[in-house]
Amino acid sequence: MDEGSEDAEGGGSGTALPLETSFSLDGDSSRIAQARHVATAFLTKARDEAGIPVRQATVEIVELIVSELVTNARKYAPGPAVLKLRIHVSVLSVELWDSSPVVPAAKAPNPERVGQHGLEIVAALAQNLTVEATTVGKRITAHLTLDKATA
Repeated sequence: MDEGSEDAEGGGSGTALPLETSFSLDGDSSRIAQARHVATAFLTKARDEAGIPVRQATVEIVELIVSELVTNARKYAPGPAVLKLRIHVSVLSVELWDSSPVVPAAKAPNPERVGQHGLEIVAALAQNLTVEATTVGKRITAHLTLDKATA
């Protein structure tokens, strides 16, 4: 597991925030399952060790978001990619950077279309979704709110 850092920047109730981890992806499609495992382990640790309110339903939503983002990166971006998860205050960011300069756009809903629903799914599950070109490639970030009401 190519886990990244857990940074401390202060936070409430004894929790050091932000918490973050990253996972480097290569062309191997088995990394999709590993990326989901990294996300699950990160959220479990945030809940169990840092006391951050993370519901099981949120873990499952994040697993789906990660799966869709990583699958798309592996399918459409030939080079490296990096998954980054970060919790700051009460917001979880799920970020996927890849080396493809093509910025995707969600297609109009079409129940007859087979495939190409990944970005639609991510947009439906996240409170906020940003897609931006970077100097090399692009970054897609899904934001989810973690709060006591949903714990």
